[in-house]
Amino acid sequence: MESKNHLHVFPYHDKSFQDTLQTYAQYKKVPAGITLFKNNQPVYQLPFIISCSVKVYVSYGEKELLLYYLKPSESCIMTFASIISNKPSHINAVTEEETELLLLPSEKLEALLLEYPLLNKFFFGQYAARYHELLDNIKHLLFDKMDKRLLDYLTARFMANHQNPVKISHREIASDMATAREVISRTIKKLETEKKLLITAEGIIPAL
Repeated sequence: MESKNHLHVFPYHDKSFQDTLQTYAQYKKVPAGITLFKNNQPVYQLPFIISCSVKVYVSYGEKELLLYYLKPSESCIMTFASIISNKPSHINAVTEEETELLLLPSEKLEALLLEYPLLNKFFFGQYAARYHELLDNIKHLLFDKMDKRLLDYLTARFMANHQNPVKISHREIASDMATAREVISRTIKKLETEKKLLITAEGIIPAL
């Protein structure tokens, strides 16, 4: 199957596991802006990211809160949790750019976890990474001013997509950061004045 040439991006060196993943996982190239998972919808597949990135967020009414970006060699721990607990998705996930994925059917996951301890280790690592990100987000919310939070957000966006300038609207930033568009516009203007970022016709360039 087409996924055969893409396994090098994952930290799996067990040939038996690679052969099994090739057998069951579906390779897919998904256009930008496609919703992979939606809150309260059943979860039928577990994604493994090959290229580009996927934005994972939660919605509260009309507001959105960014949780994290999935990057190459990663999977979605929230989707993993939904499959293991046999519950619907608690998150939304949308492709940022054209993204390559491996999609493992949810009914195959439990058997693979039992057969391949390395997969358990991989997901424990994903849990640890997201937990530390959560602690960082709480710290930013409690102790950091909006200008630092915004710079960190733009830097994370750049690192996730390797996109500089970052092509994004003030409204989308405000949605991700759970604040008002006017607050983001004022902060961007302040950071531009301080030469901590540059605004061009192509987008926003953070001073990395």
